[in-house]
Amino acid sequence: MTKITLSGPLEDGGLREIVLGGSSPDDIGDTEIARLDHYAQATGISHEPGRRYGAAGDGGAGALERLAAQEIMAAFGRITPETLLQRRGMILSRAAARLAAAAGVPATQRCDQSADTVELIRSENMHEGFFTFQAMELRHPRFDGGMSDVLRREVFVATDAAILLPYDPLRDRVLLVEQFRMGPYGRGDPRPWMLEPIAGRVDGGESPEATARREAREEAGLELRHIERISSHYCTPGASTEYFHLFLGLCDLPELGHGRGGLDVEHEDIRTHVLDYEVAHGLLASGEADNGPLILSLLWLQRERERLRASA
Repeated sequence: MTKITLSGPLEDGGLREIVLGGSSPDDIGDTEIARLDHYAQATGISHEPGRRYGAAGDGGAGALERLAAQEIMAAFGRITPETLLQRRGMILSRAAARLAAAAGVPATQRCDQSADTVELIRSENMHEGFFTFQAMELRHPRFDGGMSDVLRREVFVATDAAILLPYDPLRDRVLLVEQFRMGPYGRGDPRPWMLEPIAGRVDGGESPEATARREAREEAGLELRHIERISSHYCTPGASTEYFHLFLGLCDLPELGHGRGGLDVEHEDIRTHVLDYEVAHGLLASGEADNGPLILSLLWLQRERERLRASA
């Protein structure tokens, strides 16, 4: 038995139990030390291997850190902590998405059965990279009152995303971004560069509104005067956990034409387009607007445009 000092986030009992695999902090052996080393290296918290893990300067721990720790420790012995540290942003974002999902939405017309009534038999990670892909075997309640057969279902585990259409109501202009997209390329689209609203991953501990404002600065150099929520919704509920928070942002767009944006550290190659509203709306009729967030944003703007312009 080795005497180990656990401080900072590891003072949280729930997090400590996940990291130690259920072992008591008073009974730490070689396996537990290896698990502590893995967690400390994967999260970047201060530590002296075999002696001390965590410090007050590393902060505390809450539900977000505990959910993230579950993914980190599930990778123990399979994925190096150095690799997990590189993916820490995505791990925290996936954890934040699970916390956000727990709030749910009203069920006045659809089934109000809890997810707890689903019998999860087996779950395995089919792929663990920047994104993850899970396969599950389960049974779920049927509308006739019985239970389904055992089903195998696969799901792409993504994060929540904030998506924003910048609009200048005084000049009646919108800003779109254009960039190369793997989805169209993988599908075989001959033109895999997409016109889209501004978009970005919701980081752990960040609100969707804060993400929208941050991405507006990073992708287009814009400061927003006001944000209006358009919708929050799943984009592909049959196969993906990805959840979109869609906004319109009021701003100044004094110049028509193209610009550049994006962060070099994220290897973003973005061209911005400032378009008159009528030109942007024409993309719906021509079919050039062929992704859901852009279509939904432009349709919402069509409905709300008169109100927004009247108050400009």
